[in-house]
Amino acid sequence: MRQLFVFLSALFLISTASAQQLPVAPVLAAKSWLLLETGSGQVLAAQAPDDKIEPASLTKLMTAYLTFSAIRQKTLALTQSVPVSKKAWETGGSKMFIRVDTQVPVEDLIKGMIVQSGNDACIALAESIAGTEERFADMMNKEAQRLGMKNTHFTNATGLPDPQLFTTARDLSLLAHALIRDFPDEYGKYYSMKEFRYNNITQPNRNRLLWLDPSVDGVKTGHTDAAGYCLISSAKRGPRRLLSVVLGTNSDATRAAESLKLLNWGYQFFDAVQLYAKGQAVSTPRVWKGAESVAKAGFEQDMIVAVPKGYANKIEAQFVSRQPLLAPVGKGQIIGTVKILIDGKPYGEFPAVALEAVPVAGLFGRAVDSVKLWFQ
Repeated sequence: MRQLFVFLSALFLISTASAQQLPVAPVLAAKSWLLLETGSGQVLAAQAPDDKIEPASLTKLMTAYLTFSAIRQKTLALTQSVPVSKKAWETGGSKMFIRVDTQVPVEDLIKGMIVQSGNDACIALAESIAGTEERFADMMNKEAQRLGMKNTHFTNATGLPDPQLFTTARDLSLLAHALIRDFPDEYGKYYSMKEFRYNNITQPNRNRLLWLDPSVDGVKTGHTDAAGYCLISSAKRGPRRLLSVVLGTNSDATRAAESLKLLNWGYQFFDAVQLYAKGQAVSTPRVWKGAESVAKAGFEQDMIVAVPKGYANKIEAQFVSRQPLLAPVGKGQIIGTVKILIDGKPYGEFPAVALEAVPVAGLFGRAVDSVKLWFQ
């Protein structure tokens, strides 16, 4: 499922004809930005989404992703207390104010990292997972590659300035969506917290939208002199979730206002249409040399497509199988494409995956299908 979003983003297309139907995107006071429909991976609008920028504290989304992964893999536990090194204690920038040579519960460090944007918390977590921040940065880059973040390079767990630390709005949308999708419980628990108190110091979440719009439930702010004021935000209204990435504004207030403008635009000018439910068989394409003659093709999450207002009843979906489809077929393997048309004009293409595995047939079954394939 994690790789599926990469393909959805890569394969979503807007034809010249259908582009004439699209609403005009808003003008934002930001260097680059992007709005994502998470149900399908559609980029609804963007400006300079592939320009490389300094991510600042948005880097902490990857630190959180690897922390949640470590907890899921049981190499780290929420109740576990980890030591605070001198390096973590001395780090500059925003802090949760942990003390050197003390032990801090992992869950407190997570809250300090997410709510308070504590650089000290990030380094303590990185060292507990990988031994050193440098080795943790290697893990960050490997995970970025796996998620399809092609224009990203991490050098630390905090986002403190470094000449070799860079990313893009598109890559950050991949990361933020992966965090929400792969760790929904953790996301819901921590990213909507408005404040956290540690060491007798209460600090508010810097994401102003948590106070301004009840549908916003995350995700992260960032700021350095080079990056400007940045905000990745996500709102869920009904079953539909949008995610905005706004980078390089000139103030805290501006990043919040422009992010809310972008989210509201997406909800106002696009309808969400659920084409298929999670696990629903879209089609059953032929499988050659398999223990089963067909595979169930579909989506591993509800397939929600955003279309311009007024076009919801003009959608047509067509399934195109990848043929010849040879066994073995793994669960989650892309085995076809669902092509979306509006008023008969191409609108988008979305890869469908195998909902169940199809193992290889026995020797006789493979031999029979080999003969049949000669005549295809």
